[in-house]
Amino acid sequence: MSRIELAAEVGDDFDRILDHLAQYRVENPALRIREIIEALNVLEFNPMIGRPANNGKRELVIGRRSHGYVALYRYVAEVDTVFVLAVRSQREAGYAPAPVEW
Repeated sequence: MSRIELAAEVGDDFDRILDHLAQYRVENPALRIREIIEALNVLEFNPMIGRPANNGKRELVIGRRSHGYVALYRYVAEVDTVFVLAVRSQREAGYAPAPVEW
């Protein structure tokens, strides 16, 4: 089982997400944060599950649409540790849905 460590900046990411949810009066914003944390816990048993990103990092896609987030992380096998570096909404991370063509 891999260890998971959150970078200090992830706390700022959660604050920003909570501020955004409050601005749009989303019900139970703490539940959204809990859902993100539960998704991150999957990395304990599957640290390579995220898709490859730049410079040896990986991205874990969490949820979708208005519940969609992306966690940027790096897995260091030598110490069996996942370092979560950032959490962003999918739109903020540049994964806005493509326009539908008819």
